Amino acid sequence: MIFCNNITFDIFNIDMMAISMTVVGYTVVFSALALMVLILIRVSRIQRYIVSRKLRKKGKAKTEIQSELSLTGDENAAICTALYLYFTELHDEEKYAMTIHKVSKTYSPWSSKIYGVMNGIKN
Repeated sequence: MIFCNNITFDIFNIDMMAISMTVVGYTVVFSALALMVLILIRVSRIQRYIVSRKLRKKGKAKTEIQSELSLTGDENAAICTALYLYFTELHDEEKYAMTIHKVSKTYSPWSSKIYGVMNGIKN
């Protein structure tokens, strides 16, 4: 039993339903995450299989299929650059010109300290 500011916590007061719900919740979340990892790892293999099957239907040879499925680093960089430029153009066009103007402040009696609240009171 742990005492903290007159609040007691007793581990034996926890309901078995709460423990089972916690275990089921953690199990569902971690199994969903594991399933997502497995799916994301397999996506490239599935995509490669689908594309090669379509190319086989067109009557291409195995060497032609392999050459069409592989991308070089330059091609990957070009694709990434095109995607980056496309997604950055989705925003409104903004001007990136910064100007600095000196603003002269004219005298204003509203901010003057000589007209303070305690000015009229004499001791």
